[in-house]
Amino acid sequence: MSENNKFYTLKGYALLDDNAITACMEDYLEMIYRIHSSGEVVRIGALADNLNVKPSSATKMVGNLKKQGLVASEKYGYIKLTDTGEELGRYLVFRHDALHKFLCYVNQSQNELEQVEKIEHFFNEETILNIERLLDKLT
Repeated sequence: MSENNKFYTLKGYALLDDNAITACMEDYLEMIYRIHSSGEVVRIGALADNLNVKPSSATKMVGNLKKQGLVASEKYGYIKLTDTGEELGRYLVFRHDALHKFLCYVNQSQNELEQVEKIEHFFNEETILNIERLLDKLT
């Protein structure tokens, strides 16, 4: 089998991607971006509420995002996106919205949130852009 056709487990593919943040980190960053974009300040409580997690889980994940240089925060303060975090957050919302529109189109439905949340982390940017182009032609 050639190098390009090697099979890996899901975890194996993840390990090959040195720069990737985890799917969970993406979910948190996407929500931070959504709250920030709505004009609200981002706090741990609001983040936890929006993701239906405990504040302690949100605090831990914000710490991980801070280590990655995607957010800045102080204890009991606001969570702010860095320039890199804002850029990635914007893309994550774009990806989510493109997949949601696509699945709603394919399934002739109004809401495919659960399905999008389960699959969005597995698509690369090229595929998302091609889905968006396809939707532009179909709709």
